[in-house]
Amino acid sequence: MLLAVQLVSLARPAYACGCGAMVHDPKTTMAVDRETSAVRWDGRTEQIVMSLTVNGSAPDAAWIMPVPHRATVKLGDPELFDELSALTEPAVRQRHYFWPRGGDWPFQDVDGAAAPPPDARGPGVGVVGRERLGPFDVARLTATDPDALRNWLKSQGFRLPASLATELRPYVAQRWEYVAIRLAPAERHRPLTGTLDPLHLSFASDRLVYPMRLSRLATTRQSLGLYVLAPHRMEPRSTIGGARPEVFYAGRIKPEGAVRDLGGSGGTFLTAIDQSFPQPQRITGDHELRRADHDTPFQRFRYTDTLLKVGGVPAWILTVLGVLLLLAAAVASAVVIALRARRRASTSEARRTVSSSTHS
Repeated sequence: MLLAVQLVSLARPAYACGCGAMVHDPKTTMAVDRETSAVRWDGRTEQIVMSLTVNGSAPDAAWIMPVPHRATVKLGDPELFDELSALTEPAVRQRHYFWPRGGDWPFQDVDGAAAPPPDARGPGVGVVGRERLGPFDVARLTATDPDALRNWLKSQGFRLPASLATELRPYVAQRWEYVAIRLAPAERHRPLTGTLDPLHLSFASDRLVYPMRLSRLATTRQSLGLYVLAPHRMEPRSTIGGARPEVFYAGRIKPEGAVRDLGGSGGTFLTAIDQSFPQPQRITGDHELRRADHDTPFQRFRYTDTLLKVGGVPAWILTVLGVLLLLAAAVASAVVIALRARRRASTSEARRTVSSSTHS
């Protein structure tokens, strides 16, 4: 069954998200605010779980993602990104301060609120599989010519710009395949907005690559978040025209739950990377990630400041009381010494007076 079954009536230009060409009605709007993906690579097979956060007025849309080999597609586990977010949260460390601040007594407020072989269905294009996955209609394609792929998609309802064929040429030259995905919400005519259900793609790959070339077609700033699960710490080979990638977590983990389902039960190194692309047209190609020189762990810290207490009593109060007691003791000691000195002086004076009277 041809892609027309799931992509019927789409006559839309292509825009880009980080992973592929986004397609929607030109009379509507759609923006991909955030693209977050979890990538698992064991040296032979790569898995990508994609989650897109979108907003706009488009009631439906589709996107095309190139992959280096035949891909299988299924729905991803929506709990995966919650678990990855929890794993990479900043560790909480406590710091103490001595003197009271706003909110501490006495400065507190009075209130005190606390796949099958290719199928020759068109010139230069093959449909190798089609699935309905929840809100998605998915078709997997092959192509031996970028213009043939563009023309075939156009014949199925897509009106794609010539620039897309240009960007597809390197993929066609490398014999990559394509996953075409249509978002088909349960409620018709309701705008697509919020975080979409994740999709899970798997394909053979002898290198860890994340498709980004089609993002050159984007006209707005792009934001990418990658959770990379691999035997060792990974790093991008280059910035590919974006800002410097920032690692916000790196460490060996013991996968559990949805993370274990993706990364396996053995010890896995998790590298979490954020990157922005202020000028998408400068993107030079796909992200290829390589093993870092060292498996150096990294974690962010969030500090909580707490008033220093001893036995439940603020240390500054104990210190002030201690100083006052010491001052009081010093004053009392000085008074006692002065009184004793005065008594000795009085006694000596009395003795001298008595002695003087006796001699007289």
